[in-house]
Amino acid sequence: MRFDDSLKTVLAAEASTTLGARAAFRQLVDLIGRRRASASDDLLWRLEQLRDKVPVAVRISCARSLALVDAPVALVGFFADDLPEVGAVALRAARLDPDEWEQLLPRLGPHSRGVLRQRADLAPSVLRALDSFGASDLLLTYRPAHAPTRAAPVERFRIADLVGRIEAHQRAHTVPDDDAVPPLTGFRFETDAGGAINWVDACPRSAVIGLTLDHRGGGVVAPAVDGVAAGAFRKRAAFSGARLIVPGESAIAGDWRISGVPMFDPATGSFIGMRGQARRPRAEETATRQPDRNRAANGEGLRRLVHELRTPTNAIAGFSELIEQELLGPVASPHRERASDIRRHVNGLIGAIEDLDLAARMEGGALELRAGIVPVAPVLQRVAEDLAPLAALRGAGLILPPASDAGWSLDAYNVERLVSRLFATLLSAACAGERLAVTLVPGTGTLALAIAAPAAFANRDEAALLALDDEDASTHDGAPLLGVGFALRLVRNLAAELGGRFVIASDVFTLMLPSARAEGGGQASTSAP
Repeated sequence: MRFDDSLKTVLAAEASTTLGARAAFRQLVDLIGRRRASASDDLLWRLEQLRDKVPVAVRISCARSLALVDAPVALVGFFADDLPEVGAVALRAARLDPDEWEQLLPRLGPHSRGVLRQRADLAPSVLRALDSFGASDLLLTYRPAHAPTRAAPVERFRIADLVGRIEAHQRAHTVPDDDAVPPLTGFRFETDAGGAINWVDACPRSAVIGLTLDHRGGGVVAPAVDGVAAGAFRKRAAFSGARLIVPGESAIAGDWRISGVPMFDPATGSFIGMRGQARRPRAEETATRQPDRNRAANGEGLRRLVHELRTPTNAIAGFSELIEQELLGPVASPHRERASDIRRHVNGLIGAIEDLDLAARMEGGALELRAGIVPVAPVLQRVAEDLAPLAALRGAGLILPPASDAGWSLDAYNVERLVSRLFATLLSAACAGERLAVTLVPGTGTLALAIAAPAAFANRDEAALLALDDEDASTHDGAPLLGVGFALRLVRNLAAELGGRFVIASDVFTLMLPSARAEGGGQASTSAP
């Protein structure tokens, strides 16, 4: 697509909604940053008009993308005028010539120039220009609240020398990457007589304390160990090579291979628990893909493709809506019906493009997460309302749990996206008359969201469900455009990014997510009640 066509398409796209404004903002930043459009006053004014409609997380993501292009100084200045957290990201990422930096410095505030002082790649002329602002940037003054009209000059405290000494000390004591703390490769553990882990010799302990070797507890929360460990625990026998999955994103999270032996009381001979050790699985013991050195580059390539797909798709959606609503003049009924069909199909395509964009961000490690407390009940209610047309199309529905004050400790935007994608996938496979029950199950540091599996997914194991992309189950009305398997893998990967787990069982799908309130401090109790 030529430059002029790209810019005209972006400017003609619908931007009155939050989603439209977000897409237009990203596309304009991309076009200007890659110099496919000039940083004219008109385009910068357009970005300024869209800025208030775009979430801060999206603006920070766009600012971070300046590291991948040689953005014009006007675009860098636009981001520098934003909130401090947005401007700081842009100033750390931007690549400008020394003359451009010197042109930009006078319009920056003390905070922004302080960000630039932390960069080690600036030219000496730029550093000298920064030093010329030191008298005003690094100066503290004190003025009484009710100073007299002819008061003596206030005392000034210079801290420039102190700040310089602190920066020099930090540079001299920076720990090289080669001296980073090595990843955790093993730990020892013990359980109580009920199978719950109550002692670990590695940190963070809270991620492991409370996990159990016993599968007989019931409930919808998936067990942490496989059948090898569970069977050995029931028989009070030794085992080795069993699988343990520690949820979360801490240093101890992920897959482990464990071995253990039973412990018995020397005095009475009664069983008192298991003692064992854990190690990371070897390459031949896991099907997990090894980290790719070019992971970020691959993700960026996919995001560029997504951008090229999103621009014409938004234009098609906008023009089909103009035709359907006769905003450009009278239109014959058959043409309006055809435009309505096109818009409906394009909306599905836009959803698929958004899923691809999300997958690309996770692949490239560029997913923006903001920690917070997310009440569960409003999220479920909003998702159910958004999916009401799909439920009506399938003749199915959701049975939400009673409202409560339970919450997750997660990024609000992405957890709603996670729940929406899971519910939409399951509803799209439901038959007429089906009602999918949703249940909340509290656990140790987690709050699990379980939803009953539709009949179409009955008698299918996890591997079969994740491979539904090319089957007939992906072609019915309302099905995910990229396939059920892709949608479920997206849910699984996003849940892992949020510090949780997605578990598929024969009759229930479970999202195990960090709870806003850890029960009992996240540790198992071994004392008698």
